[in-house]
Amino acid sequence: MRTAVVVGAGIGGLAAAGALARSGWKVTLLERDDRLRPGRAALVLWPNGVRALRALGLAAGLDGISTPVPPAGIRRPDGSWLVPPAAVTTTGDVGSPPVVVHREDLHDAFIAGLGDQVDVRSGIAVQSARVRRDRPAVGDGRVTFEADLIVAADGPDSAIRRRLAAATTFASAGFAAWRAVIPWYRVPELPAGLPAHGELLGSGQRFAYASLGERGSAGGSTRGGIYWVATVPGALRPEPPAGQLALLRRWFAGWHAPVAQLLDATEAEDLVQEPVGELTPLPDTFGPVAGAGGYALVGDAAHAMPHHLAQGASLALEDVATLQTVLAGGAVPAALQEYNRLRRPRILRVLQQTRKAAAVLQSRGRIAASIARVNPRTLERAAAAATEWGGPTS
Repeated sequence: MRTAVVVGAGIGGLAAAGALARSGWKVTLLERDDRLRPGRAALVLWPNGVRALRALGLAAGLDGISTPVPPAGIRRPDGSWLVPPAAVTTTGDVGSPPVVVHREDLHDAFIAGLGDQVDVRSGIAVQSARVRRDRPAVGDGRVTFEADLIVAADGPDSAIRRRLAAATTFASAGFAAWRAVIPWYRVPELPAGLPAHGELLGSGQRFAYASLGERGSAGGSTRGGIYWVATVPGALRPEPPAGQLALLRRWFAGWHAPVAQLLDATEAEDLVQEPVGELTPLPDTFGPVAGAGGYALVGDAAHAMPHHLAQGASLALEDVATLQTVLAGGAVPAALQEYNRLRRPRILRVLQQTRKAAAVLQSRGRIAASIARVNPRTLERAAAAATEWGGPTS
């Protein structure tokens, strides 16, 4: 039986561990936390991410835990339109709306898909990776884990990638982001006529929101409500969450509804702060070979990029679906070379579209002029291009 070690129990790591186990591999899943915890807040899955879930056999219950987010246009802080909804057109499957899903619900689905072939080890902080000898191995300074395949799903600050691709670093884009889910029992009544989802864009600042289900559909559960994400120029804030929330309320003061109402209903413990940046340069390969085995870099460990197109989770699932497919074909080294051949051009295309979106979303000052210069449909086209993924062999 072939063996694999998966490092990191986020979206990509859980999906990879389950996919390998269902394919007949003996899998060890290593997580630095003391237990497997779901990520907080929510995430967006575009049609390419949903296709990846289908390829992995994990999409069966998605309709029950997700909410479609159709195009809603983009407003200025005063509520006037930058890109009205009527200007946003969609065609075909690429134009299918993304869905928003609570991370806890997706985590539960992935845990259920692990099966009994996965040995979960928590409290293991991997610090090293071995690239010489016959097989790859990682260690935490006390124990060494060796396998035919090691999947690095340990995020943008991946210890494994730092060893395999030392020239690659996570570079800040000069922005920070905050996410939160306000449970329905705390969501205020919003002004009449406001859609259940929307986006507002100011001078380098952005606020987007979407509903998780219908009001009352989740009862007292924290898994239904309003999900929002805010992006602001500057570095990560050192203040405790209550101080960060106070700053957000000040920075977005005076913005059109429902920004102030949602921030007022947010509590400090709802808040998740994240850096915005990208890996530069990208690793030379996403599938380094080591002897008769090797490493697969997936998700942010391979290609972290700014979240302007909300493709992070979808790309990680694409990685895993592709890895599962190529590994079915034979020896690990050849499979990893094919994995890199398929994934690298795809990631470069999405990164190019992300930079196009950044030219609009990160513009500071004269936003209307910036939008006009790059064409009002730049964001729509960038999102559509990023979504164009036909399956694991494309």
